Amino acid sequence: MKNMYNQLGISEAVCNYSDRMLNNLEERFKVIDEVAEYNQLKVIAAMQKNKVAEMHLSGTTGYGYNDDGRETLEHIYADIFETEDALVRPQITCGTHALNVALAANLRPGDELLSPVGKPYDTMDEIIGIRPSKGSLAEYGITYSQVDLLEDGSFDYNGIKNAINERTKLVTIQRSKGYATRPTLSVERIGELITFIKSVKPDVICMVDNCYGEFVEKIEPSQVGADMVVGSLIKNPGGGLAPCGGYIAGRKDCIEQCAYRLTSPGLGKEVGATLGVNRDFYQGLFLAPTVVAGALKGAIFAANAYEKAGFRCIPNATEERFDIIQAVELGTKEGLIAFCKGIQQASPVDSFVTPEPWAMPGYDSDVIMAAGAFISGSSIELSADGPIREPYAVYFQGGLTWYHAKLGIMMSMQKMYEKGLLKI
Repeated sequence: MKNMYNQLGISEAVCNYSDRMLNNLEERFKVIDEVAEYNQLKVIAAMQKNKVAEMHLSGTTGYGYNDDGRETLEHIYADIFETEDALVRPQITCGTHALNVALAANLRPGDELLSPVGKPYDTMDEIIGIRPSKGSLAEYGITYSQVDLLEDGSFDYNGIKNAINERTKLVTIQRSKGYATRPTLSVERIGELITFIKSVKPDVICMVDNCYGEFVEKIEPSQVGADMVVGSLIKNPGGGLAPCGGYIAGRKDCIEQCAYRLTSPGLGKEVGATLGVNRDFYQGLFLAPTVVAGALKGAIFAANAYEKAGFRCIPNATEERFDIIQAVELGTKEGLIAFCKGIQQASPVDSFVTPEPWAMPGYDSDVIMAAGAFISGSSIELSADGPIREPYAVYFQGGLTWYHAKLGIMMSMQKMYEKGLLKI
């Protein structure tokens, strides 16, 4: 086995260091496999309940009227997330787009949007209007309020209560950390937050950005009170096969508004050709629980390897996991770039390409992104990225298999080791 790793460019020192880290992870990996088994059965049960047939795997063209595959898949998502309805479409271009659809569909001029968990992910800035942008919510007279987490990562309940007012229409809760080093929120904590918010204002809509969190736990935020959960199909639920798309699952009235926003008033869910992607959507969803399990194992391995080497990891090596993202504070620009170069070199596609920081649209600083993926931009596949700013944290995620995630982390360590930035 070591010969194979050596052929791929991994030194004896990195191989031996990795083996020492992995010797202590068997029990944690067993727990991950148990969650994956539970979620696999949940997906199969939903597919069987909805009588998935071969005809559902075909797509439609044109207007997409009477697309049984599309409609059945949306019933399956609603069953998995235990919601009244769902919108699962290739026309949703990414997670950011899905969030924009959900917000713009359910907010009106004069309403206020509240984030009780601090600033959302960078790409939300222009949607909200934190950074001025054409078509932002701010341009439509929708205001924004934010309550930061307390220093220990807990919710500022007093601040949240004071921030909720008669204009507060929708609360957005980001489950994952984004380009921050706060803790990822467990479904249990999200449920506690939603219960508190509803006690202050029962009619407020609670939306959860569920990106990177699907199938990590046995339950989803919609099962603890979220009115909408939103995500991308080129992340967890697409299982690495979905070539595009996003989903919104939730209350029927909220989803109806989203459908009208995505297509057109008067058309809603009735249109939207699937153009041959149904098979990938179904099969990707089927594989998603085991793919997520492999990504989680990679994240835990990364935390153990880098924390032992002296780097701050969020979550740390022993903490419970609530999403697939592992943040590592590398401390230097050189370290961040070296890490990403290692991930790129470990990829099956474009392994020969060298990632470089650039001014990526939607971000307020240069960003470096490493991914050699079968689906462009798919972050359930092995990938890593980070903004070129202090503390020079890298955000690692994905790996369609545990073995590929393992190789990616080892290659990132190899590049850091060669630069003298990692002592093992």
